[in-house]
Amino acid sequence: MSDAKAGSKRLAKARLYGILDLGYIAEDSLERMAAQLCEGGVDIVQLRAKGRDECAIEEMANRVAPILRDAGVPFIINDFPELAPSVGADGAHVGQDDFSVDNARWRAGRALAGEVPLPIIGKSTHSVEQAIAAAAEGADYIGFGPLFPTPTKAGRAAIGMGDIARVHELVSVPIFCIGGIKLENLAEVIAAGAQRVVIVSGILQARDVAAYCREAKARLDE
Repeated sequence: MSDAKAGSKRLAKARLYGILDLGYIAEDSLERMAAQLCEGGVDIVQLRAKGRDECAIEEMANRVAPILRDAGVPFIINDFPELAPSVGADGAHVGQDDFSVDNARWRAGRALAGEVPLPIIGKSTHSVEQAIAAAAEGADYIGFGPLFPTPTKAGRAAIGMGDIARVHELVSVPIFCIGGIKLENLAEVIAAGAQRVVIVSGILQARDVAAYCREAKARLDE
């Protein structure tokens, strides 16, 4: 199997998406937290460092990339797709107001021209219409939310869970529901139709990060 097909297969099987978010953890804990996410079985890990400059994010990415690579966990860079080639990330994630999917993929794959795998590009969406548009644009996966109010997306209204089932009927690429999801409400989110989720603060602030991830994975895999 080619690396590109292997990457697509891993994405299709992914259920739990973790984020190394500098809004919740200190920079000096990045390696430890990345290792704990991998130990807990997180399927994808993103580095999100809002407010940090490109050089700082590149330095942090270079620290965690080997850990994720050794664990076989896809590594996604938030907001800076052009960093993906230099740090060996598997792709990038962009928001509604960021680069187009094609532009992000070009930036994330400039050093891989003519080679495989193509970089994975995910896009944030906040409505069914945006989700359909992102899939049509060529996104490999989408984030759908925020389902609940969350400090991670301060100022953005929660969209609730009413459209989860509908978006899964209309969009064929992997959909990761996001925004305020924790173990406490995960059963409710799954019952609404979610198949994949992103958990941020619940994981990062857990007393036992790996155990928290394993419990989330078990519930998603039931």
